[in-house]
Amino acid sequence: MQIFSLREFAPPGDVTALREQVRAMIAAHAHRWTPEQRANPWFSFDEEFSRALGAAGFLGMTWPRQYGGHERHALERYVVIEELLAGGAPSGLHWIADRQTGPLLLKYANERLKQKYLPGMARGEIYACIGLSEPNSGSDLASVRTFAEKTPAGWRVNGQKVWTSGAHKSQAALTLLRTEAGSERQAGLSQLMIDLDLPGVTVRPIIDMTGQHHFNEIFFEDALVPLDALVGEEGNGWKQVTAELALERSGPERYLSSHMLLEALIDHAGPNPSPALAGLIGRLTAEMWTLRQMSLATAAKLAAGEDPMVEAAIVKDLGNAYEQAMPRLVQAVVEDVDLAEDSRLARLIRFILVQSPSYSLRGGTPEVLRGIIARGLGLR
Repeated sequence: MQIFSLREFAPPGDVTALREQVRAMIAAHAHRWTPEQRANPWFSFDEEFSRALGAAGFLGMTWPRQYGGHERHALERYVVIEELLAGGAPSGLHWIADRQTGPLLLKYANERLKQKYLPGMARGEIYACIGLSEPNSGSDLASVRTFAEKTPAGWRVNGQKVWTSGAHKSQAALTLLRTEAGSERQAGLSQLMIDLDLPGVTVRPIIDMTGQHHFNEIFFEDALVPLDALVGEEGNGWKQVTAELALERSGPERYLSSHMLLEALIDHAGPNPSPALAGLIGRLTAEMWTLRQMSLATAAKLAAGEDPMVEAAIVKDLGNAYEQAMPRLVQAVVEDVDLAEDSRLARLIRFILVQSPSYSLRGGTPEVLRGIIARGLGLR
């Protein structure tokens, strides 16, 4: 059975010039970034850089001009994000808004919401997070219990979201809630675009093992949200959110999160690496290139208006395994590197060793992804 239809990845225009333009922007800002910031760039923040990308037209690239976009081809956007990740450019502030919240608002939101959020997102000035996970739910997204009661004055929201990346830096959260009393599982769910400065909304930090503040909890206590903050149709939240998740599963962030470590390993090896180092560099490079071809094929299918749900799940599952294995494999062959030292390679190894277990949680666990793959192949 053929799963991947290998379409030609053919962005319009001068792709080489586009890559050089992005690389020049990264070089102009890179002096401010630590190895740790560059190790997992789409989870690192740099407001100045996000705004610079917006000013250069590299955010909202595919969106209509009337909403601050630039009406460029989806595969041109892929080239830009590939360069940002390969260059270790901290892009976490604008990442969610540009990748999925903006496109979802374009597809489902009313005109007020589009005008309120999209131009600022395209300028790199408005950031968004996604309110999905809840305490005691694990990866069972359909077990949502945060409830929005529809009243004449607005939606009255009560509940809690957890692991909301970037909520402390975001102006709004695209939030999945239960809007039908007594409903269960996928039924009775809706999405609201909730401003995080509303009364009754509290964002609290979750500090991870590396000491970083990226994750948060969001508490809703009788928060009153305008009625027209509803995104799409009431009760259609499950369909909308699963379409949203498809946007995040197949991009280059699924195999380039740890790319700075591979680059540092190659620099450390030098022109005459040991057989063990040469073998590992060859293995990691070959696996990365294979994942890239699979991701490019999936991107081309998305650009053609098709739904590569199974392909996207495969790319994410294999990409997670690749990224999580990399620091352990590198640690095993660089016997001359003391992880307590301050070299770039040592800092990257110890940071990614601690960070990498989370890679298989964001965007769907392996169990969830393999369930999607099995259904797509007719195996369940």
